[in-house]
Amino acid sequence: MRNTRQRRQQILQLLVQHGNVQVADLVDRFEVSSVTIRADLTHIESQGLATRNHGGATLVRTPPTEQDIHEKDALNHPLKESIGTHAARLVKPGDNIIIDSGSTTMTLARHLRDHRDVTVMTNGLNIAWELANAPGVELLLTGGLLRKQSLSLHGSQAEASLNTYSFDTVFLGVDGLDLQFGLTTHHEAEASLNHRMVERARRIVVLTDASKFGRVSLHRIARLDQIHTIITDDGISGDYREGLQRLGIEVIIAEPPPP
Repeated sequence: MRNTRQRRQQILQLLVQHGNVQVADLVDRFEVSSVTIRADLTHIESQGLATRNHGGATLVRTPPTEQDIHEKDALNHPLKESIGTHAARLVKPGDNIIIDSGSTTMTLARHLRDHRDVTVMTNGLNIAWELANAPGVELLLTGGLLRKQSLSLHGSQAEASLNTYSFDTVFLGVDGLDLQFGLTTHHEAEASLNHRMVERARRIVVLTDASKFGRVSLHRIARLDQIHTIITDDGISGDYREGLQRLGIEVIIAEPPPP
């Protein structure tokens, strides 16, 4: 799995650099079969990033560059705080929730410190740190392998830890949200864990500032028709707001912070 993930990321990098790739060249470069390379290109095509053609593939859109958690935390911080404030209002006493790792979801955790009788499971070390001393929050960690760039836990242990639980709500952060391709992220193992989170919760809430709309990263988390609520800012375009509402998704616009 790890070799597959790394190879697909490298193929995508070659697509971004050159605009197109050839199966024969990739077979020689990675020393795998043409069947494996074609499967890789099909996966990249399924994310809307490339189009297959005879003998290779051509780049359709450039995925956003991944930033580490510290860089993300500094971006659009006031908007993220507002989104976190609105998300915290959805959490009631007695709720059992999952909070995905991320810089926007961390603001939700910050606004849950004074909540009472709430159980939170998370795969984010940054989320756990925010809630470690919250007296009214029972905190569970998924366990798993640590991805230092995002301070997130992932892998088979993390996924297995969800199997015996049922949650009221999962709060997800994303790297991309596209009307056609759904919710996406940079890292395959994180996408797999997020997908499992979606399966274990009755309500799916996405927290994202409007800069993520129209972006597509390599790995899909979920289709949009699986989502119940999106909390974002007033930078969302009219087309995206209408498109989401046509899918039956509740769109909550977080009030901009005062000047």
